[in-house]
Amino acid sequence: MLEKTNQVNLLFDFYAPLLKGKQREYLELYYLDDLSLGEIAEMHEVSRQAVYDHIKRAEKQLFEYDQKLRLAERHEKRMDVLNRMNELVNELSESDTRDELNTLLHQLSEMD
Repeated sequence: MLEKTNQVNLLFDFYAPLLKGKQREYLELYYLDDLSLGEIAEMHEVSRQAVYDHIKRAEKQLFEYDQKLRLAERHEKRMDVLNRMNELVNELSESDTRDELNTLLHQLSEMD
């Protein structure tokens, strides 16, 4: 369950603006704010089933968007490359060069 939660949170970061209002809101309350279906239903004066249906449709949309756009996969690959580059930079012997490369790597990682 934790793995799915982490995956939905990652996909939400990339694709939240593409979701419809209630889908985005309910998904955010459920996954990011850790509210129960009952709490969300009470807040919005709807049934738990309605909240559940919106969340399931939103999850499905997130996975469909990622299947087509692959933003999360590209992000993870980019992070792997950055981590490997950091390892190599730290192995360099000249500290001036290492410091400058570390600065550039940090700037690159912040661009994401």
